[in-house]
Amino acid sequence: MQEPSAVAQPTSTADKRQRRSQIRWLMVILVALATAIAYIDRANLSVASDFMQEELQFSNELKGVMLSSFFWTYAICQLPGGWLVDRFGPRVLYAIAVVWWSIGTAATALARGFTGVIGCRLALGIGEAPVQSANARVVSEWFPRKERAFASSIFDTGSEFGSALSVPLVTLLIALAGWRGSFVITGAIGLVWVAVWLLVYRSPRKHKWANQAEVDYIEQGGGRTEEKELEDGGKQPMKWRHLFRYSTTWALVAGYTCRGVIIYFFITWYPDFLVNQQGFSLLELGLYGAIPGLAAMVANWLGGLFSDWLVRRGTRLALARKIPLVIGMLGASTIALAAIAPNPVAALVFLTVSYCSAAISTGALLSLPADVAPTPRNVASLTGVQNFGSQLGGIIGPIVIGFLLGTGQFAYVWPLAFAGAMCVLGAGIYAFAVKVKPLDEQQPMFAKP
Repeated sequence: MQEPSAVAQPTSTADKRQRRSQIRWLMVILVALATAIAYIDRANLSVASDFMQEELQFSNELKGVMLSSFFWTYAICQLPGGWLVDRFGPRVLYAIAVVWWSIGTAATALARGFTGVIGCRLALGIGEAPVQSANARVVSEWFPRKERAFASSIFDTGSEFGSALSVPLVTLLIALAGWRGSFVITGAIGLVWVAVWLLVYRSPRKHKWANQAEVDYIEQGGGRTEEKELEDGGKQPMKWRHLFRYSTTWALVAGYTCRGVIIYFFITWYPDFLVNQQGFSLLELGLYGAIPGLAAMVANWLGGLFSDWLVRRGTRLALARKIPLVIGMLGASTIALAAIAPNPVAALVFLTVSYCSAAISTGALLSLPADVAPTPRNVASLTGVQNFGSQLGGIIGPIVIGFLLGTGQFAYVWPLAFAGAMCVLGAGIYAFAVKVKPLDEQQPMFAKP
């Protein structure tokens, strides 16, 4: 009775090697869904703001401040958020974060004035701060280097999907339940995701659904698991404050600040541009407003695949990341043309080209922290530092656009020219200031304190 089992065992092992499990794709889909929920919750205000403005009575200048307020705490908490993910791991931190921001979203329904809305937005920013760092840590653990950009583009697709879905979804919810009801419903969605996340997520070596063939494929291909690096005599993590000794760290912040201006235009002032500048009705906003975001999802995947294809064909890692970054940022500057478009259709086309171009750069950009981090336990921290730059753009952009609009001259011409110029500046930073190799192999700007 024992002999067949003994003979069959080698065949079973061989089958496992031939039939590698694919659980890593489930992991990245989970974080993509969380990212989509995060963007729906933060973009809810953009769609609902006209209804809120009518009821709560605040000016365009205050509206710009309100749209920007989320980014105040979101930006500041990027720094401790990344460190916390590296310290406690993505599974625990992600669950806490989503519960926190879901409560903050739903609580917006209770606001009775401008101050109440600001308070809820600040709470939302705290809760969503660890998201990008946790996403990057999940991808660095679960994916080999040659799949990392595409995997990053998949989770970031959640941002485009969430931004695109927020327009028709929140419009429908407002029509059915009012603007207050829309915040309650979108807040509840996150709590459902948390239950699934806690049931499903584990690191590669601890996940029962990932077979040894998949774990080997990940680790031998450059996946940054702590267990593997410890077995190989891995280095101790670089201290958080020492990350700032390197010019590349500062370049990552500056480049993402430039990109953040245009990305957050699409989740702050974008509905206002279509309605008040281009004359879209609420129905047209719901029908056509999602087009740039949906197209950007495809562009995001293509950009990630392109970067990974360059890696697989032997292109230097630095070029494989910088080519889509620079092309994407230069293409995104076409947003400036939307303000002088001859008709609404042309304006929407320019906006779509701009958003798609920015999306092309995403996979390579989000791979950079894993590419330059000295150890796996620095990936989330460095991602948090980089994402701090994006939120600086999120703070600066809505306020500058609001005040440029407040001048009453040339409508959106100067605001979108400002956004386009920031894209060109960002392309230069990624081309010339970012070095794509581990920080501890780079020359520091100054000695250790």
